[in-house]
Amino acid sequence: MTETRLRSFTHLAGYAFASLFIASLAFQNLRYGFYDLFFLAAGMALLTVAGAGYTFLCRRRQLSAPGHLLILTALNSGLVAAMFALDPPGISHWVMPLVVLNLLILPLRQGLILSLLLLVALALFLLLSSPLMYAITISAGVFALVAVAALYIWHYDHMAQSAEDLAITDPVTGAHNARFLDETLQKEISRAIVMSHSLSVISLAIDYAEEAEDLHGQAGMQRLLRDLTQHLFDVIRAGDTLYTLEDGEFFLILPFTPEEGVRVIAERIRRTIAEQNWPLAGKVTVSLGCTTRASTDIRTADLRKRVRHALEEARKRGADSVWYSQGDVRPS
Repeated sequence: MTETRLRSFTHLAGYAFASLFIASLAFQNLRYGFYDLFFLAAGMALLTVAGAGYTFLCRRRQLSAPGHLLILTALNSGLVAAMFALDPPGISHWVMPLVVLNLLILPLRQGLILSLLLLVALALFLLLSSPLMYAITISAGVFALVAVAALYIWHYDHMAQSAEDLAITDPVTGAHNARFLDETLQKEISRAIVMSHSLSVISLAIDYAEEAEDLHGQAGMQRLLRDLTQHLFDVIRAGDTLYTLEDGEFFLILPFTPEEGVRVIAERIRRTIAEQNWPLAGKVTVSLGCTTRASTDIRTADLRKRVRHALEEARKRGADSVWYSQGDVRPS
C-alpha cells in the first residue's frame, strides 16, 4: 500500500469513527432535552462527514491536501466557542476525539499546535467553572493523551522515513540507488522544461572494474566504491545528486548545468580520480559519458540512452577518458 493510499484509509477511518462518536453524543443530548448541545454535536458530525468526503475527493493527493486543516480548525473553534457559551457537561468527552483526530489527520506540528490550543482553552474553562482538583485531573489526563499520541505518531513517522531512506539508498556507498534515479530524473526534466533552465547528466564507470574486484576481492571493491562515492560528493555542487548503479557505475544529475559546465565537471572528476592513490586499489581511472537535455528530451529514457551511448564512446577510446554526446540543439 502506498503512502497516499495509507493516509486516505486512515483519514477516512478517523473521520468515520469521529462522526459515529459525535453522532452518539448528539442523540444522547437530544434524548435528555439538551437541544443546544444536540445542534452543536450535529454540526460537528456534519463537519466530520464533510472531512470524509474531502478525503475521498482528494484521495490521490492526500500528502498535499490543505482542506483538512480548515475542517479541523472549524471543528476546534466551534467547540471552544460552544465551551464558553453553552457550558456543556462532560466537555472532556467532546475534546478527546478532536485531539486524536487532529493528530491523526494533520502533519504532526500542525496537529500538536491545534490540539494544544484546544487543551489550553479546556484547562481555562475547567479552572473557571469546576473545582480546582477536578480541573487539574481532567486537564492532566487529556494532556497525557496528547503526549502519548504525539509520541506514537512521531515514532511512526521516524520509522517510515527510515524505511524510505533504506529503500532508496545503496547500503554499500550511502548514495541513492537506481530505484530512486528515474523518479528524480523525471522531476528534474519537468522542472527544467517549466523553468527553461539547463539540465545535464553524467554516467561514470570504473575502468577494469571486474579485474579490480578479482584482484582486491569483494571487500576491497566495496571499500573503493565507498571512497569514490565520498570523493564524488566532495566534487559535485549543492543541488547535484549522485546515484550508485551496478558493476561499478555511478550516475550524476546536474540541474542548472549547460554543456560547458558539464564538460568541466566531468573533466575535473576524471582528473582528480586519476591523480589520487586510493587505499587498497592504488591508482584508479574512470570513463565518463555526459550530455545535456535538449528540447526533445521529455522522458528519462531520452537522457539515459544518450548518456549511455556517450559512456560507451568514452570506453572505446580507452580508459581514463570523457565523451560528450550532443543532443538536439534546437532551442527549448
